Amino acid sequence: MLRRLYDRTMSLAYHRHALWWLAAVAFVESSIFPIPPDVLMIPMILARPSRAWLIASVALVASVAGGMLGYAIGAFFYDSLGQPILEAMGKGAAIEEFNHKFNDFGFWAVLMAGITPFPYKVITIMSGWTGMPLMTFLATSVLARALRFFIVAELLRAFGAPIRGFIEQRMGLVFTVFIVLLFGGFLGLRYL
Repeated sequence: MLRRLYDRTMSLAYHRHALWWLAAVAFVESSIFPIPPDVLMIPMILARPSRAWLIASVALVASVAGGMLGYAIGAFFYDSLGQPILEAMGKGAAIEEFNHKFNDFGFWAVLMAGITPFPYKVITIMSGWTGMPLMTFLATSVLARALRFFIVAELLRAFGAPIRGFIEQRMGLVFTVFIVLLFGGFLGLRYL
């Protein structure tokens, strides 16, 4: 089933309304859909490298908007279902402690999920559920998704088809190394 969904998503990359399909996939991927928008972005950029930044911009805006939906899902379902159940079980204090711990590292959680192949939807929903400040979530989502989509777009625009296999096979590694370097840079600045 997942393979058919992947193949269908790939076929949308060549559709005349591919930008709209990209926006739809990027939007729903941020809250419920299992296939990342890169599946559409890569063939779209390879077909028209001059539109790489436009394609990345569409993915960015739609993904962040979808992330807001994920945030709302987390906030809505926690308030209406999760909190009363946890309080009835006597676990209200424990979940509050978890929420504070998650939000202490929320910037990094959203950044890493937004850049790496880790399911961004999990963090969008968790961010709403834990009550992460909306502006922190929004700013970090914009930064993370912009880094992810624009790096891929620029690599494809600059290097074309040969980079496609490299990105597809090593995307997790490339973005994980980037996060480690970014985190190390912030850590280094802290101690200078």
